[in-house]
Amino acid sequence: MRKQEMRMGGEAGQGHGAGSPAEQVKALMDLLAGKGCQGSQAPQTSDRTPDSPQGPHGNDSRIQRHREALLSRAGGSLELGGPSPRLTNLLLVEGLMDLQLREHDFTQVEATRGSWRSAKTIALNKLFLPLSRVSIPPRISITIGVAGVGKTTLVRDFVCLWARGQVGKDFSLVLPLTFRDLNTHEKLSADRLIRSIFPHVGESGLEVAALAKVLLILDGLDECKTPLDFSNTVACTDPKKEMQVDHLITNIIRGNLFPEVSVWVTSRPSTAGQIPGGLVDRMTEIRGFNEEEIKACLEQMFPEDQVLLDWVLSQVQANRPLYLMCTIPAFCQLAGLALGHLCRHRQGPQDAEPPRTLCELYSWYFRMALSGEGQEKGKASPRIEQLAHSGRKMVGTLGRLAFHGLVKKKYVFYEPDLKAFGVDLVLLQSTPCSYFLQREETLASSAAYCFTHLSLQEFMGAAYYCSASKRAIFDLFTEGGVSWPRLGFLTHFRSAAQRAMQSEDGRLDVFLRFLSGFLSPRVNALLAGSLLAQGEHQGSRVQVAQLLLDCLHPDRVVCARAVNVLHCLHELQHTELARSVEEAMENGGLARLTSPPHRAALAYLLQVSDACAQEANLSLCLSQGVLQSLLPQLLYCRSLRLDTNQFQDPVMELLGSVLSGKDCRIQRISLAENQISNKGAKALARSLLVNRSLTTLDLRSNSIGPQGAKALADALKINRTLAFLSDVPLPYLHSLQSNRIRDDGAKSMAEALAANRTLSVMHLQKNTIGPPGAQLMADALKQNRSLKELRLSSNSIGDGGAKALSEALKVNQSLESLDLQSNSISDPGVAALMGALCTNQTLLSLNLRENSISPEGAQDLAQALCTNSTLKNLDLTANLLHDQGAQAIAVAVRENHTLTSLHLQWNFIQAGAAKALGQALQFNRSLISLDLQENAIGDEGACAVASALKANTALTALYLQVASIGASGAQALGEALAVNRTLEILDLRGNAIGVAGAKALANALKVNSSLRRLNLQENSLGMDGVICIATALSGNHRIQHINLQGNHIGESGARMISETIKTNAPSCTVEM
Repeated sequence: MRKQEMRMGGEAGQGHGAGSPAEQVKALMDLLAGKGCQGSQAPQTSDRTPDSPQGPHGNDSRIQRHREALLSRAGGSLELGGPSPRLTNLLLVEGLMDLQLREHDFTQVEATRGSWRSAKTIALNKLFLPLSRVSIPPRISITIGVAGVGKTTLVRDFVCLWARGQVGKDFSLVLPLTFRDLNTHEKLSADRLIRSIFPHVGESGLEVAALAKVLLILDGLDECKTPLDFSNTVACTDPKKEMQVDHLITNIIRGNLFPEVSVWVTSRPSTAGQIPGGLVDRMTEIRGFNEEEIKACLEQMFPEDQVLLDWVLSQVQANRPLYLMCTIPAFCQLAGLALGHLCRHRQGPQDAEPPRTLCELYSWYFRMALSGEGQEKGKASPRIEQLAHSGRKMVGTLGRLAFHGLVKKKYVFYEPDLKAFGVDLVLLQSTPCSYFLQREETLASSAAYCFTHLSLQEFMGAAYYCSASKRAIFDLFTEGGVSWPRLGFLTHFRSAAQRAMQSEDGRLDVFLRFLSGFLSPRVNALLAGSLLAQGEHQGSRVQVAQLLLDCLHPDRVVCARAVNVLHCLHELQHTELARSVEEAMENGGLARLTSPPHRAALAYLLQVSDACAQEANLSLCLSQGVLQSLLPQLLYCRSLRLDTNQFQDPVMELLGSVLSGKDCRIQRISLAENQISNKGAKALARSLLVNRSLTTLDLRSNSIGPQGAKALADALKINRTLAFLSDVPLPYLHSLQSNRIRDDGAKSMAEALAANRTLSVMHLQKNTIGPPGAQLMADALKQNRSLKELRLSSNSIGDGGAKALSEALKVNQSLESLDLQSNSISDPGVAALMGALCTNQTLLSLNLRENSISPEGAQDLAQALCTNSTLKNLDLTANLLHDQGAQAIAVAVRENHTLTSLHLQWNFIQAGAAKALGQALQFNRSLISLDLQENAIGDEGACAVASALKANTALTALYLQVASIGASGAQALGEALAVNRTLEILDLRGNAIGVAGAKALANALKVNSSLRRLNLQENSLGMDGVICIATALSGNHRIQHINLQGNHIGESGARMISETIKTNAPSCTVEM
């Protein structure tokens, strides 16, 4: 896309009017040189004509003509709907990442998994304005983006919007230039630059107001024929002095020339590094497509064929590497064209499957170009012989140009270049060539040629190299130079591979992928006759694969070149190595695969595997050496799980260096169950002082101790991105569970909570925290406004700690979940907490299981439940409620309208309390889950609950495991299920319902339509009871899971019943 739109920028400088007199150019030069100062008059000339306009009004008319000229050359108007939001809101970045400076554009997209930096955005209309009231406007601005992302589209849109007066209103004059135009000059002065490029400004002279501001746009720095060298360029302040173009641009950027002019440069990231960071006032980045924009782009390509659109979309979404590349707009269009052509013209068996590799996709694009799809109506379709001839001729001409352009880092070509490489200018006018090479006029009245996308230059260059290597005697990379004789394709392939591996900027990476891809059987079948001979080089395929594997040296670090070797093997369709590592990841056998090729394959899978897209799980498989070799690749994993790897403190130093890197994209990292002490925690803490990506840190079950906790707490006082410390496998969590931090560590965490404003979840279970530590945490909660979840289970806070936390709950208005399980809390502590619940309006979940709450404490609980209107989840498992306490809670449940989940497991509850709860359920309309397991409620209690189910319309889950329920209780429950329409889960494991109970439940299953899960494990059903249940399922197609284990039916009976259930209810999962 970018190459096609560069024409707009090039034409923007062409003039229509007569050339300006020297005096009028001087007026413009004076402005650009900063000679006009505030309060001065416009420059006067002695030979001004009597009727020439005076002052600002005359300037306005000439600038208006300049605006009109820019609009005319840009096509008159923007596309319907104006610029896309992607281009009107740029990412405001602080500098270039190492990845952007060193690697190929494709590698940048693959390594970052198609995601873009989390950064603030800046609107296009504010691009050159100060960011705050105390800052100044930027003089040098750079906008970066990978090839094809839309940099020139952005420039074109900005110029059009400025010409209409919609953006850049502070600029009186905008001067858009492209490096394609500048490349046509060997030497140029600032004075001649203005004369040659903008002759139309002021047909009879331009007198610019002293207050005028100018924006100079330099589009496409990556296409400058000579790299900018700020270290060795001589300073020049004379606007009339002739110098090399790169020296001129360097002096303009430094401010030696045009010091008052604002300069806006666009560039690919790797080339933008030529400009020293100290000279850049503002850097922005254009992000690529997101999922919705990819879909919208393809919809625009196939507006009238929904079937074709759906097929193309499905192929893009099913192929992760292809999807990642489609975040680049130009690639998305290219892929859409190729896939659309494939879908329309599938014929032979080689066309049956969609492209699996990059080379296959481009082969379809090549076939589309040769077929002339989209050519003018009335023209006959070319014959196969013509296609073959056209393909070979095009590769011979364009391919040679493309290859040597890649070698010399040359991406724009002019007519002398074409003649030097023997390119037939007549051939360039053919339809096939127009799909690859594009021609545009420059301001010097000469033509510039470029490939429509960088990847097409790489594809054609590889095609030429593949063809030329059959007959080339000397090294193709050293054309015209001295080299040893090289005979045979393998020798030339080895030369290409060596040069690609030695390249520091990765510019030959994709070229080598395409070269490898031409040996794929599917690509050979697609291009046989037109580009390749049938079976060409197929005998070399195994040898090439081994040659590539030999490139994976036992280096200390897996570099991007090594990962590219795996991409080449994928193009070659030699996938055994990657597949073996992927299988090892799935079955837990990764620990034994530690060789350099296996490490490279693992790094490759971290980028392209669907399984690693959301989380890279490397638990139980990494040594320190393997981790160290993978560090550059781990930088860009969003979620990283490194549990149970026996990592010690030195590994934390390594990970700390990764987390401290400006390129780091890691958002979630789990280091649970390693051997990290306070030294390792300190290393991680140091990284948190500068890290801006991490939101989740899990350090549970290590030994960081109080000192490690203090280091992390000190970091949390400064860190503003980490949101959670927890062991839950969800985003935004942080855990210090089981780290022996004690009260001293709790004090440090409390200090952090008092200062931190982003932490949302903190898990401090099993840390020997007593009442003093709880008191400090409570004091912090009185100040903290961000924490949503706090887990203090399995500590020893006692009633003193509970009382302190209750005081905090009266003040805190952010905490939603509090876990105090197993903390020796008795009735006084519960009374204090319940007193706080009477006023607290934010707590949603309270866990008090495994404490010492008696019937007296239950009275306080009941009173709070009658008052509180926010609590939804209450867990009282394993306390000492007995019937008396449970009955009090039952009364409260009858009146409460917000509680949704109540756990009363193992509380010595009997039939009396079950009856009370049954009565409450007949009136309650909020409770959806009730847990009464391991309470001896018996048949009498079960009948009471069953009676409630006939009237209740809210409960969806009922847990009655090990509740002393027999046949009569099951029969009552069966009768209830025949009526109830809401219950989805019923767990009766560990009772004794027998055959009679099974028959009752079976009869209910025949008519019940709501139950999804039924657990009848260990219920003495016998073969007869199990058969009753299995038979009943033939009429019930809603049940999804049933457990019939432990019912004494033997292996043969289990198999028979399992088959029966599969026949009667194929969608039901059965455990036998």
